[in-house]
Amino acid sequence: MNIRQLFLRLGREGPIVDFLCRQTLMRIIAGKAGRIAIKVPAAVARPTTDFVRQAIFSILGERVENARVLDLFAGSGAIGLEALSRGAASCVFVDEHRQACNVISENLAKSRLEGGRVVKAEVATHLKRDAATYDLIFADPPYWKHYGDTDHIGVLLKGGLLEPRLAPDAWLVAEISSNQTSPAAEGFHLIDRREYGGSAILLYGVGITSP
Repeated sequence: MNIRQLFLRLGREGPIVDFLCRQTLMRIIAGKAGRIAIKVPAAVARPTTDFVRQAIFSILGERVENARVLDLFAGSGAIGLEALSRGAASCVFVDEHRQACNVISENLAKSRLEGGRVVKAEVATHLKRDAATYDLIFADPPYWKHYGDTDHIGVLLKGGLLEPRLAPDAWLVAEISSNQTSPAAEGFHLIDRREYGGSAILLYGVGITSP
């Protein structure tokens, strides 16, 4: 019996239970640090689930090996940690929240994964001053749900800051609400869209036509 089943048997449910279960169940799935539990900062309202992370890395396959990775809106760092665990050469974790950056640093230390660097910065600010290129860029911002919400992925695609950071044949892996249409922008090609419950995973490339 897991912790959520225990709460349900006690007749307890709601946001506090969701929070406690999330804290307990987040882990690195596979690779060198597989099954190691990781912290999730309280500011992260919607961490990428184990199921969706497994799906992402099943799609990426061997692309992760020795990849230079950039994890934007990193939150707990779960995506970048998974990449490092599965053989990525390096990962830069970017988040504007101090608590998130502290938690990522703790998760890196606990997992003993090498090649990680944590940057406290707003995403656009970091992209403006970053001179590196990456083989995989992950972006999991707050979802666009209602009129007036920021479409973070659309802004990234159209802002002109992301494309210079992508190495030849690199992929952008973005997560949005499954209720949102896939953002489009000149210079980016949508390779694939996969939906998992309320989440949609988008794979973009620059100047390529097939996976």
